[in-house]
Amino acid sequence: MYDGAEVPQVVAVVGPTAAGKSDLGVALAARLGGEVINADSMQLYRGMDIGTAKLTPAERRGVPHHLLDIWDVTRPASVAEYQTLARERIDRLLAAGRTPVLVGGSGLYVRGAVEALDFPGTDPAVRARIDAELAEHGSGALHARLAAADPRAAEAILPSNGRRIVRALEVIEITGRPFTARLPGPAGERDVYRTLQIGVGVERAELDDRIAARVDRMWRAGLVEEVRTLERAGLREGRTASRALGYQQVLAALAGDRTEEEAREETIRATRRFARRQESWFRRDPRVRWLSGARGAAGELEERAWGLLERTVTS
Repeated sequence: MYDGAEVPQVVAVVGPTAAGKSDLGVALAARLGGEVINADSMQLYRGMDIGTAKLTPAERRGVPHHLLDIWDVTRPASVAEYQTLARERIDRLLAAGRTPVLVGGSGLYVRGAVEALDFPGTDPAVRARIDAELAEHGSGALHARLAAADPRAAEAILPSNGRRIVRALEVIEITGRPFTARLPGPAGERDVYRTLQIGVGVERAELDDRIAARVDRMWRAGLVEEVRTLERAGLREGRTASRALGYQQVLAALAGDRTEEEAREETIRATRRFARRQESWFRRDPRVRWLSGARGAAGELEERAWGLLERTVTS
């Protein structure tokens, strides 16, 4: 585990959605002469801009950003592929004397970038067969099968999370080993880079307010029209992208399953639940150095983060 005894090679800015990670990442990269590497799984998709709160070119302040807009919305997300791409960018920047600043709230993507985690490949035929079983029998039946094959995995995966259940069953069939044998071990056990991880935390009530305000801004900025455009590009067929927060709810509204107002309210509720899961994930990692991203302290947050970085470099 990186303990600050040596100069960090990589800086990672992590935490829940709407906490202020993106702006802090840009500010630190600008001061370090570094470049940002995206670690938000949904910002990898082209055209998913409003609903993922992707920074505009102006908001990036001239800081180069990597791994944005690289996948079509029809493409399933792959942590293994992201790991390869992120490592390539990190190594290239380090070789050029630039500091990689990893920014995002997708916890497994962050760990995949900086740790030696092993992500099994996929078998399209096996995946298609289990997907068909999910469609026919539902996630509950598949979760029961997973519980019989790998009780620890079943405990870690909700019975309603069909996508993760399918993946776990696929890995078990491909590898012949329990899915839990492939899950990440203790944080920092297999670090590849000396990484300073800065967590941006916000009290729950304030974060809930921020999320509601952000979703309202997204609606005013044209999220519904963005989803209509992406629907024509195959968003509904995208196994990963179609489940993104906001996009899933708007797709349901466009299909007539709910009103746009109901979709907006559900997006707020779902995003708040997601933010709590992100917070829980990163709080379990002892490497993360937490700073407050409370309202009215944006400038202070940057200075505190910079001070933390300076202390780490000189310790």
